[in-house]
Amino acid sequence: MSETAGEAKAEVKQASKEVKESENVAEKYSAMTVSKNSEINMGELSSAFSAVPTHKPVKKQIQFVEEKQEFSRFPTKTGRRSLSRSISQSSTDSYSSAASYTDSSDDETSPRDKTQVNSKGSSDFCVKNIKQAEFGRREIEIAEQDMSALISLRKRAQSEKPLAGAKIVGCTHITAQTAVLIETLVALGAQCRWTACNIYSTQNEVAAALAERGVAVFAWKGESEDDFWWCIDCCVNTEGWQPNMILDDGGDLTHWVYKKYPNVFKKIRGIVEESVTGVHRLYQLSKAGKLCVPAMNVNDSVTKQKFDNLYCCRESILDGLKRTTDVMFGGKQVVVCGYGEVGKGCSAALKALGAVVYVTEIDPICALQACMDGFRVVKLNEVIRLVDVIITCTGNKNVVTKDQLDRMKNGCIVCNMGHSNTEIDVASLRTPELTWERVRSQVDHVIWPDGKRVILLAEGRLLNLSCSTVPTFVLSITATTQALALIELYNAPDGRYKQDVYLLPKKMDEYVASLHLATFDAHLTELTDEQAKYLGLNKNGPFKPNYYRY
Repeated sequence: MSETAGEAKAEVKQASKEVKESENVAEKYSAMTVSKNSEINMGELSSAFSAVPTHKPVKKQIQFVEEKQEFSRFPTKTGRRSLSRSISQSSTDSYSSAASYTDSSDDETSPRDKTQVNSKGSSDFCVKNIKQAEFGRREIEIAEQDMSALISLRKRAQSEKPLAGAKIVGCTHITAQTAVLIETLVALGAQCRWTACNIYSTQNEVAAALAERGVAVFAWKGESEDDFWWCIDCCVNTEGWQPNMILDDGGDLTHWVYKKYPNVFKKIRGIVEESVTGVHRLYQLSKAGKLCVPAMNVNDSVTKQKFDNLYCCRESILDGLKRTTDVMFGGKQVVVCGYGEVGKGCSAALKALGAVVYVTEIDPICALQACMDGFRVVKLNEVIRLVDVIITCTGNKNVVTKDQLDRMKNGCIVCNMGHSNTEIDVASLRTPELTWERVRSQVDHVIWPDGKRVILLAEGRLLNLSCSTVPTFVLSITATTQALALIELYNAPDGRYKQDVYLLPKKMDEYVASLHLATFDAHLTELTDEQAKYLGLNKNGPFKPNYYRY
């Protein structure tokens, strides 16, 4: 036999021996793991593995098993934190915050039943968990990076304190972005008390961060209806503090003060409202002669309509649907109810991903726009049995009725992108014959007796802020508009604004837009004197009349 053949035979023999020894160890380990009468003895397990040959493949396997055993020792928060410390101190901070943020051990306890105090000793707030403040502060810092225009406004006006003496009570979505607005108002001299306009949109850690900074915040994610009104009342009805400005989103705060505290309402210097629903309520009060304070309609300002309503919804509709349902849009049949700015944004986004989009409309001008944009305008009843997704964007009530819900196909996704929860007749679904099954947070199966399931998102409330987030940059535009509207109303001389609803002055709209151009390194062209004279314009604006449609 040749020397090479001998070596090969010896290698085969050695490999066979190693495989046999490995099988013996595996049998021994298997016997220990399936034993029902005793726990595994780690000493025996260690000695068993020491019998395995130390060639590289087996060594890697041993190392993996030991790591697996090591990680299984960290089921508790204490263990997780110590593991994080072994990596780095900065990781410890981040990991601990995340653990606190996701901890649901106290989820069943209502914040109203807990006494919490911030580091300054104040308890004038009610949030889910004040210990989440550090985590919320980091989220606010992230938002500030993409809200440079609002931060710029804060720096420019901070020394002047244009809101000194203003006592602002606010009812908006409490997110990292609105926190930047609130802290800007405080930096400009205002005292603020804040609550949430939506029971599902509050970011608990952000509310905690605001409370830690001394803002009286009353809000948490998942409030009941009773909690919602209780929080509003806590902001308004407090000893030694009376609001003189209102910043509202939806009109609930304004309605509460008007109904419950008429004497307070009469002393309000101005109201700023940013939603279709809230503006509609203000116009109703004005028409009835019951609006005794000036109000600013921010919703119909160009910077709100075009950017928050159109461009924001164009991105956030997809985010909300993806996070909740993991749906693929290509080839899906979708109906968008309403072709205002929100409907336009939603329809464009869905079409871009390959969905077949139908539109419903009551306004012939908006309907014609939808047709020109390539959408088929239909009545909902015509397509109710065919569509896979229904999105309401009208601000109206009973846009999707019980009869239509009964006729939807199995698995149809139903959601709302309007402010209020009135567009889908959710109340009609709460009957004994229908079964509600929670799938995940803000996602419910509503099951009919024949087994048909409809997927309802956020119980018919605003999808993008209840189930996801919205682009920070767009909210910077809206927040800057709101801040300027508050400054304008608070500092306006007597007689400038009467007891009515006003649009934001065009010059302010243009100023807000100009503050955000630097982000894109955009440079405006300047009119020459001759050009300005020819157009009949001031070289510094405003550049469009109030009736201009962008």
